[in-house]
Amino acid sequence: MGRQVKIVTDNRRARHDYFILETYEAGIALTGTEVKSLRNGKANIKDSYARVENGELILHDMHISPYEQGNRFNHEPRRPRRLLMHRYEIRRLYGKIREKGLTLIPLKVYFNERGRAKVELALAKGKRLYDKREDIAARDAQREIAKAFRERQKF
Repeated sequence: MGRQVKIVTDNRRARHDYFILETYEAGIALTGTEVKSLRNGKANIKDSYARVENGELILHDMHISPYEQGNRFNHEPRRPRRLLMHRYEIRRLYGKIREKGLTLIPLKVYFNERGRAKVELALAKGKRLYDKREDIAARDAQREIAKAFRERQKF
């Protein structure tokens, strides 16, 4: 009997602020107290981003709250964390980021079926204000169509 995927935190704002082009799954190197804190759901990825530094993928500004029973072994809440991906994938991402002005943002942090902490990364392009307005207008139009359809179904 396998475990199911447990989502720890979700970055819902990302889809509003960025065009998501591709998504990737990466492991994350954590300390013991960080894992325990994540299992309690105490994480925030709202303002975080990933960068390629010295051939490694590093996640910046992810906040994992200190573990309550962690005493002196507790971790630094906002420390940079290493993401685990194959070297060829990191090189490919690095090329895309440098070339096209794209960015890497985490969409969600979760535990997979095997109980490993994973990060879903997105290769994204920032939206401008008018892009956001277009999205809002399209969503409102969809809502109006659905409402009209429901009204029509009543008769």
